[in-house]
Amino acid sequence: MCDAYLGPVNWFFHAIDRYLAYSGDQETLRILLPTLIQIIEHHLAGTGFGIAADPNDGLLCQGQEGYQLTWMDAKVGDYVVTPRRGKAVELNALWYNALCLLEGWVREAKGAEAARPYGAKATEVRSSFNRRFWYAEGAYLYDVIDGKEGDDKAFRPNQIFTISLPYPVLEPARWKRVVEQVQERLWTPVGLRSLAPGHLDYKAKYFGDLRARDLAYHQGTVWAWLIGPFIDAWLKVHPGDPAEARSLLQGFVPHLDEASVGSISEIFDAEPPFTPRGCVAQAWSVAEVLRAWAKTQSSA
Repeated sequence: MCDAYLGPVNWFFHAIDRYLAYSGDQETLRILLPTLIQIIEHHLAGTGFGIAADPNDGLLCQGQEGYQLTWMDAKVGDYVVTPRRGKAVELNALWYNALCLLEGWVREAKGAEAARPYGAKATEVRSSFNRRFWYAEGAYLYDVIDGKEGDDKAFRPNQIFTISLPYPVLEPARWKRVVEQVQERLWTPVGLRSLAPGHLDYKAKYFGDLRARDLAYHQGTVWAWLIGPFIDAWLKVHPGDPAEARSLLQGFVPHLDEASVGSISEIFDAEPPFTPRGCVAQAWSVAEVLRAWAKTQSSA
């Protein structure tokens, strides 16, 4: 994994927010707040590997030849399988979420005037995002815009984060259509496909030597951890139906008796029988399935 991998920086804000919701630990937030402000300011000013907020629209861009800076980080020798250079959809969803969180934290600690620039930037990002990322012909979101080859309309699960996060960047009128398409084209009983069938680069199986596996890693292969944000988004569209949401998790129950008994694999083939692959007991798979299972507990 590349040291400049951008995802954890944005996820850090989300993790702190979730921690605070459960713990109420305002002292930790007080200690961390100067660092959180510095992180956002560095993104606004620009940092290494092309990571910066575009001054023209506020959207977060990234990318440098030969590097893979998103969670889709497979690389075969010098070949980056999914470079996704430009403005990636989930990174901008996380960017907006981080800006909104920081605006609230700064307002509580330092007052409305100190928080105003972060609120203004969040407003700019949301406006730009909904104007730029919506692929009207397909009624879903581009995976990357302003890339080396223009805008990428590959149908991937990354768009689900525009709805699932506490501060969703996508306007609500578009939520239902996106969730429906993700369910129809990417959902499987054991997670979401990383690329929709029918795409030229789609790989149905994660199998073969290291090169073959890496070429399939984010090109169709199912990732169990993605079921968590999918359930979050699905429940925002169907808030009164936790029983149906729970049913979307049932495929993991028989899986507990295969691969590593009592645990959940990292990835699965993209087509039936959805053979488990990769790590046989993956922490983020277990964590997200457990979180989603608990979230739909009222239906049990």
